[in-house]
Amino acid sequence: MRKLILLALVGLGAQLVDGSLGMAYGVTSTTLLLAIGTNPAAASATVHLAEIGTTLVSGVSHWKFGNVDWKVVLKIGVPGAVGAFAGATFLSSLSTETAAPIMSLILLALGLYVFIRFTTMGLPKGRLGLPLRKRFLAPLGVVAGFVDSTGGGGWGPVGTPAILASGRLEPRKTIGSIDTSEFLVAVAASLGFLFGLGSENIDFGWVAALLIGGVIAAPIAAWLVRHIPPRVLGAAVGGVIILTNTRTLLRSDWIDAADGVRYSIYAVIYVVWAAALAYSIREYRRNAEEDRRIIAEAEARAAAAERGDERELDPA
Repeated sequence: MRKLILLALVGLGAQLVDGSLGMAYGVTSTTLLLAIGTNPAAASATVHLAEIGTTLVSGVSHWKFGNVDWKVVLKIGVPGAVGAFAGATFLSSLSTETAAPIMSLILLALGLYVFIRFTTMGLPKGRLGLPLRKRFLAPLGVVAGFVDSTGGGGWGPVGTPAILASGRLEPRKTIGSIDTSEFLVAVAASLGFLFGLGSENIDFGWVAALLIGGVIAAPIAAWLVRHIPPRVLGAAVGGVIILTNTRTLLRSDWIDAADGVRYSIYAVIYVVWAAALAYSIREYRRNAEEDRRIIAEAEARAAAAERGDERELDPA
């Protein structure tokens, strides 16, 4: 019983972070399951089954708060489901340890870009509101879905920074669209795992515990992302990406840093992150009116795109 309560609390905390920052549910939950001795495939299957419910509630919550761009959801979600099913069915038994540091380097670069861009300049102004193309979102979805199913998490860490870095979608809609499209990924990955593993290795009590915690947190997270200033949200997301992938690199066979070195680097990241958030909050307050104008213009662009004016808005 104590373990189920712990899992429910983990599900609640993971979904609160995932729903407000666009990542971390799968990574957090899978890490705990591995720590208590669950084999990797069963851990990923358990998390993805729970995510069917949490992402559904999260998607509905984000939609009700106006955080979802449905065109982005379809353009990235369907390819993501294909990648997730393939990864779960054919490749989940293969080790991704070799690929993890390479992926972390890419994500770290994206995280640094997002972190510096939003902290120093706030909302990207030149391309915000322009439509995201299928030729960008489809490959991104396949890769993110594959990484998510084989690594027990990765849809948000891959998709969120890539879309933020494009500068075309404001942070709250990036997070809402990624969270909503993850429902398709979770369903496809779960079907792949059930097809490849069967259900005997999955503890459905654990699935239910993670699901309950996540369902409770999903509406709260969707409300939070609606009210957190975009500049602050971008700096927060960038910090999470940097910290997560720095940790992966330092613990990888490439570096294998000693505990003292790792903790010292983490401390520096936390200090810089806190300072960046404080600066972002101060600058947001000073430029709040301009940020509201930029968001209004982005919404106008999105409305024009809905009417079929995409070529006029983005000749390239």
